[in-house]
Amino acid sequence: MTKHPVHATHPALVARLKRADGHLRAVIEMIEAGKPCLEIAQQMQAVEKAVTNAKRALIHDHMDHCIDVESSETDRAELRAIARYL
Repeated sequence: MTKHPVHATHPALVARLKRADGHLRAVIEMIEAGKPCLEIAQQMQAVEKAVTNAKRALIHDHMDHCIDVESSETDRAELRAIARYL
């Protein structure tokens, strides 16, 4: 398996995802505790947004630092492949 480089943004992404994980655990606890659905939905929206923003940051970082669209068809294909996750 090929080892991919760790980018400068990765530690911040990990921190962001750990916060999202904590929020998701809180959502589970809220459901188990019988909290109001509105409160649960609000927290779920926050979790979803946090994960979406982390994914977008990861993809943009990859596009900026790992893909040279002018160099090869392989890189252009990779750009097309990863862009579908935006």
